[in-house]
Amino acid sequence: MTLDPVHIKAISDLASRIEFSARDEDTENSSEILDLLHELWYDGNLVLRSLGRVYRSKVDIKKMSHTQDPIPRTVSCDGGSTNPFTFDNGLSVDFCHSALASTPTDLEIHSKRTIVAATYSPSSSVIIDTTDGWADFDNGSGRSKIIRIQPGLLQTRISRLVHNIAMYLAESEHILWTMDQFTEDSILIMDGPIYPKQLMYWMVVDSDEVQIRYDPHARKILQNYIDIMDHHLENRIPLIGFVKNPEDRQIIRTLRKRDDICDIPWLMDAQFFKSVLKSKRSENGRYITYTNWFMQPNQFYEDIMGTTTPLMEDRLTHRFPKEDYSLTFFMVHVPSMNVMFKIESPYGLVKDEDMRETITKKVLHDIAINGIPETLSKADTLAKIRLVERRQIIDQFKELTMDTKYNDIRWSEFEDE
Repeated sequence: MTLDPVHIKAISDLASRIEFSARDEDTENSSEILDLLHELWYDGNLVLRSLGRVYRSKVDIKKMSHTQDPIPRTVSCDGGSTNPFTFDNGLSVDFCHSALASTPTDLEIHSKRTIVAATYSPSSSVIIDTTDGWADFDNGSGRSKIIRIQPGLLQTRISRLVHNIAMYLAESEHILWTMDQFTEDSILIMDGPIYPKQLMYWMVVDSDEVQIRYDPHARKILQNYIDIMDHHLENRIPLIGFVKNPEDRQIIRTLRKRDDICDIPWLMDAQFFKSVLKSKRSENGRYITYTNWFMQPNQFYEDIMGTTTPLMEDRLTHRFPKEDYSLTFFMVHVPSMNVMFKIESPYGLVKDEDMRETITKKVLHDIAINGIPETLSKADTLAKIRLVERRQIIDQFKELTMDTKYNDIRWSEFEDE
């Protein structure tokens, strides 16, 4: 049954009343709040500080697209997933396929692939063959591996954690396997944050239902990401995480707790920065606007190297001071798409002003030309597991029955569009 015109009219009347009542916030208020981010403190703790002065700036898209690329050799990593399959016997499986792309195109880099199948069953009586370790395929251009999350560690969030383990392990292992391809005249662009944030969250939460911190694969993933940062810090090779859908809330939550700040209307940090960076004048998407770099100290990104961390029993190894692993970022607004991007990098790289400037110009150059970095789009295309391929993978499980619910039938992803 579809909506009739009378239904649409009723909804439109409601929408107009809501729109009239909730106009966009004036950017003047957000600009005043931005000045507070030079150093944002709460309850005696430094939550955020700017690297250099606080500012917002803009560049002309056409002019920026015609400038010389400051880092012409770009390498990007991305992973594609089947998303978890859940079977009637309680088994959950997710396949992740990770690939690198480069600009200019390098077919040897493109041919390298890493595939991880992450599995979980709450029953120790279910036997999953994980004995072979890495298996080569495609004449050594690819590696594949089955891993099993230890039984009993997950009582809830099972599909999400199985997916996280598969994705983060495949991507980090693929970067480590191929990082001899990264040179000083190149930049690595990771799809999403530079750290496995969702997994790290569940490793620090004290929960009886999610005890993923005790799984060796989770600890291996964290060590992998430290090793990736160490390689780039030691060799001074630029590295960023390009976050296309930033969902952080730490700044907004901190501002809302403070007594010296009036009403905060935004739900997420990205909404606040969008308000800061939006131009009141109609410029027809001619400009890209962006902020200065910020540092978020005292997070668990640097604490994972500490001796008192609750993250794990065994200490992780690292080559640089803890502060160098702190998260830094700047925000970019692309008016033509009305989207915000968050660009992350470890403090140990961007504490150098020249490095910071080079990365900023590189990001703005790539956005001006392609909307998002072209190499990141290439990596997404290489790594993506298409729907038809997902169907083929499901068909391989001939002896198991998918755990199907009514909504899986009603909203089936296999329906013809």
